[in-house]
This record gives sequence, C-alpha cells and structure tokens, in this order.
Amino acid sequence: MTLAPNFFDAQTRNWQGRLAISVDVMRELSRYSDPQDMHRIFTHRLGQLFPTTRQLTLSRRGVEKPQARITRFNLWSDTTNPYTHWDRFPIVSGGLLSSLLYSDEPRLIDDLNLFPNDPAHEYLEGQRSLLSIPIFEHGVAQNTVVVTREESSAFPPEQVPELVWMTNLFGRATQTLVLSQALQKANETADAELRDIAELQQSLLPAKPPTMPGLDVAVYYRAACLAGGDYYDFFPLPDGSLGILVADVSGHGSHAAVLMAITHSIAHAAAANPAKPGPFLTHLNANLAGRYNRHSGVFVTAFYAVFDPNKNTITYASAGHVPPRLSRCSDGSRVTLNRVQRLPLGVSPPGLIYPEFVVDWRRGDQVVVFTDGVTEAVDSNGDVFGTERIDERLASCPATADALRSAILGELDQFTNRCPPTDDRTLVVVRRT
Repeated sequence: MTLAPNFFDAQTRNWQGRLAISVDVMRELSRYSDPQDMHRIFTHRLGQLFPTTRQLTLSRRGVEKPQARITRFNLWSDTTNPYTHWDRFPIVSGGLLSSLLYSDEPRLIDDLNLFPNDPAHEYLEGQRSLLSIPIFEHGVAQNTVVVTREESSAFPPEQVPELVWMTNLFGRATQTLVLSQALQKANETADAELRDIAELQQSLLPAKPPTMPGLDVAVYYRAACLAGGDYYDFFPLPDGSLGILVADVSGHGSHAAVLMAITHSIAHAAAANPAKPGPFLTHLNANLAGRYNRHSGVFVTAFYAVFDPNKNTITYASAGHVPPRLSRCSDGSRVTLNRVQRLPLGVSPPGLIYPEFVVDWRRGDQVVVFTDGVTEAVDSNGDVFGTERIDERLASCPATADALRSAILGELDQFTNRCPPTDDRTLVVVRRT
C-alpha cells in the first residue's frame, strides 16, 4: 500500500490520498468476519499510519475499580482471543493503568515518568509519550487502548480527535461481530434443540395410517417450524372400530410441541377411555386444565371420533376444534360435524363434561378432519383457503382416501402458490369402504 504523506493531514490538498487509504483499509477489513482477524488487520494498518512502540488494551470485564484487566500487549507472543477467553488475562490494580481505564476520557501525556512500584512499569518502562483512547459501550469506557512512544511529545494533539473516533468506530464494529457470533451460536444451539424436539415429536405420531376392514384412511401433516403443535393419533379398538384424534395446540414451535407431547401422554394413559369420545375428551381436559394449563394461557382444540364400520356410525366429541366435513357420496349431501362443540381443552374447568353425538356412516361416505392451519392458509391477496374448497373436492367423491387427500392438498398448493405454511397443517381423511 502506498501511504499518503500524512494521513492525518486534513488539508484539502491531501483528500485524495486520505480517501485512497480509507478505501483500501475498509476493503481489506470487509474480507474478514472474525473479530480477532479484524483487530489484527486494523492494528497493522493503523501502525503504518500512526507508528507506536507499545500497545496495550485495558478492560473492565470481570473486574471492579481500581482493577484493570490487560487483554492485549504487543510484546506478548500469546495470541489467546480476548473476545472468547477474556478471563485468562492478567489483572493489575491501581496506578496509571487503572487511572486511564476509569477516567472515561482520552489522555495525552507528553513526558511520562513511572514509579517502579506502579503496575504499569512492567509494560511501559522506557516510554516517554502516552496516548490513551477509551472505547465506549453504553456511555462507559469498557475498554481503553493505550499506545506509547519512546520519545517525549511524540503525539501531535491535532491528530488525537481523529484517532479517537476511528478507534471507537472500529470498536463498535468488532463488538457487533462478537454479538453476531454469539447470536449465531445461540441460534445454532436452539436449532439443534428444536430438531431434537421435532424428532421426538415425530416419533409420537403414528408411523402410518391403520389398515382395518371397512376403513380407508389417509393422513397429511406438516409443521410450520421444525416442531409443531398439531397432533393426530389412531386408537384401534377391540370391536373393529377406530378412534381418531386430531388436536391443535395454540401457537407453534417448541412450547406447542412440548404440550403436544403432554397431550399424547395423557391420551395414552390407562385412565383414558378411547372407546367413548365424550369421556375421552373429558379425561384430556381434566388433566390439562388441572395440571398443565392453569397459568400458561395455552389451550388445545381437539376433535375425537370413533368410526364403527360394523354399526355404521360415527360417534364424536369436539373441544373448540374447527368442525370436520362429512360427504355422503350416495346422495351428494354434506354434513358439518359441529353438534357438540365445547370449549378447548385446558381452559375449561377440570370438571367439565364433554358430550358426544352419533351420526350415520354409510358406505362411500368420506370424512375430512383438519386443523385451522389448512382452512386459514392465505394466498398472495390475503384471502383464506376456507372450507368451500374442501367441500368442492369432497363433492367429486374420489375413489380412495388418498386420492381425496391429494386433491385437497393440490388445491391448497395452487391457492398458496406452494408458500411455506405459517401455521401447522394436519389433514386426516377417512372413507367408508
């Protein structure tokens, strides 16, 4: 690099040289993202522009007045990173270095004389000129840079203001990088933990739909985040009927995933009675409201139904869940399963009784149970998907549950232009064969 005759000469005649140096330094610094590398480059470049003999960095981190932690000294061979291992550096107490660190002001000393018992003597012996530059964080000099020369009156006072703002701007830049790295590490840790939660959650969901005489079942599940709050489950019963539970924890992410796992545990407890939808939801609510949800404000909507191909009935109960749709392909009629809606689980009193309702279930009938992540999906204009499009696909009476599931999802993908969901989506299709 070709240096201008004097970078700190702010006269108009020198602007082109100053600009060339500034651009060159900024270009080189921009190639690095590690604060330690940036400090090395900045110190080297500044040393070319403003030569010094000794350079120290003092820090208040982990100490109290009059102590000062020395995190950098140009005569050290140790290159330990003070951004990550600041507690490994020596601490001095009192004397000149403490005075410089806690003054919160730049200091210029033209004729430096140190007492032999001053802690600074070990680092600055033989130096005659000193300049200290505080680096501010939240209005306080958290760090202070100290530079010296062996001759007296070696630092021109007119250059000090520019050195102060240059050093502080660099200090803010490196601090931003340190915080960015810490945030990235925290995000990576949280992401890894969320992946673990997602794997656990996935293991709680059925591996595949059940295969039972008289029933054709298809499922779709997609979480908005790595882990979600939607939950579906199957309960094959001894009499050949099938219990199907679809639930939706308010919110999504790790909190919702944990409550989903709790709901799964309660649903599979010995005291649960999956043969009776009303008592089954009553059991879930009593445990969620009595033990887990009283103070969290989180709730769970749920729909539970027992599909009986022998009695040709569907017996269901609902806890604030979006009503499923039943299509009778024999006559083209549709039924909304909303006759026994009650409050969501976890917000109702623990003693609340959830009633159940029975509807006929004929050969060829199809039922679609879903969460609001499906019906409340929006397009680019902000319009919601709704239930009408589900009804249209139901009206076509596809030959299999999987065909109906694919038709609804195709319509949903077209409507949303395949944009990632903002809420968890679950879709369960049951067809009477």
